[in-house]
Amino acid sequence: MISLAFSPCPNDTFIFAALVQRWIDLEGLSFDYEMADVEELNRWALEGKTDMIKVSFNAWLSLREHYELLKSGSALGFGNGPLLIARSRIPATRMPEMRVALPGEHTTAHLLFSLAFPQVTRKEFIIFSEIEQAVLSGAVDAGVIIHENRFTYKHKGLVKLIDLGEFWEEKSASPIPLGGIVARRELGEEMIDSLNRIMRRSVDFAMRHPGEVMDFVRAFAQEMDDEVMRKHINLYVNRFTLDLGEDGSRAIQTLIDIYD
Repeated sequence: MISLAFSPCPNDTFIFAALVQRWIDLEGLSFDYEMADVEELNRWALEGKTDMIKVSFNAWLSLREHYELLKSGSALGFGNGPLLIARSRIPATRMPEMRVALPGEHTTAHLLFSLAFPQVTRKEFIIFSEIEQAVLSGAVDAGVIIHENRFTYKHKGLVKLIDLGEFWEEKSASPIPLGGIVARRELGEEMIDSLNRIMRRSVDFAMRHPGEVMDFVRAFAQEMDDEVMRKHINLYVNRFTLDLGEDGSRAIQTLIDIYD
């Protein structure tokens, strides 16, 4: 039995639907899956709790010795990075003093924010879905949003201060490595090769049969509008999700070089 963990976000449930519902060849393997918020997943990986798990690339940077990155299932791309938002524009002179909400210490959003604003130290780490409200209420001056909040912040009267994805793209000339699927190295090379093939089949099935996996996606995104759900999936599931390829691998290596 392989223990598996991923988030209930539409891009994750979309790519894992065929696997967990056994619609593809699992090569005789069985999976016991759990879902959790992205930062909780990062903590589980840091604790070595799960065999196969979705993590932020920021977390994986410190886990490379123990977890191997699979070639399929990653969230990379252009134009899909975290956004720094606020109630109104904040002068550049005030930015070093601002209180900022972030979706977890080990998230790639935190890493990108730290690269863009190394002088900011007043950080609060809260669950990603609560960041918009923290900004609206004045509990913080600004917040870094991810996932579906990219599509909702404007409707709540919030403004974008900076697109951290664009910052990364200008800095690196590569797609943004947000998160990936990793497997414990202790499983062995043969098992990890099998998990690579299974993950690719699951992603490929979802891409070729999106209508068939949407019931599974909706089951864990009940508060989300169908249009937002589709936008979310289209933003984070792309050619890099099926296979990192040379461009995706180069982007990850760029992140490793910066981290090291």
